[in-house]
Amino acid sequence: MSFRSANIATTAPYLIAALLSAAFVLTILGRPYVLAAPQARRPQAAAKNNDQATLIARGKYIVDGVAGCGYCHTPRDQDGNPVHSRWLEGGPVFYEPARPLQGWANTVPRLAGLPPGSDAELIKLLTTSVARTGKPPRWPMPRFYMTRSDAEAVVAYLKSIDVKH
Repeated sequence: MSFRSANIATTAPYLIAALLSAAFVLTILGRPYVLAAPQARRPQAAAKNNDQATLIARGKYIVDGVAGCGYCHTPRDQDGNPVHSRWLEGGPVFYEPARPLQGWANTVPRLAGLPPGSDAELIKLLTTSVARTGKPPRWPMPRFYMTRSDAEAVVAYLKSIDVKH
């Protein structure tokens, strides 16, 4: 009896350590499989839709939050407030330069739905500040030098806007 109890007493800590180590290793090795398995089974169309939604959300953040495109490209009411139901639909420029400036635009184009120009032309404008004409855009349009991925996100967002008018 003393032999057996002495054997268990010396073996038990090693056995517990081995079991805990095995459980730890199985947890670590099992986790990526458990997390990756549902994503691996996801159809490609769903993944593409998710990627497109992410791109559009990024474009919305840039257009509405960073670049402030709606400030000029949204029509104003009689009190000078943006008409949110016509977001990014273009209209007259609602302010003038302090002194006359040659080439100042009087109207701004619609950006919502079908922005002016091809995707490639818009991306070139947003990444290089070179318009379809081969020149910089007319004032008061600011000069942008976005990354290509930011410009692609902006174009995706603009094209996603549903124009009701």
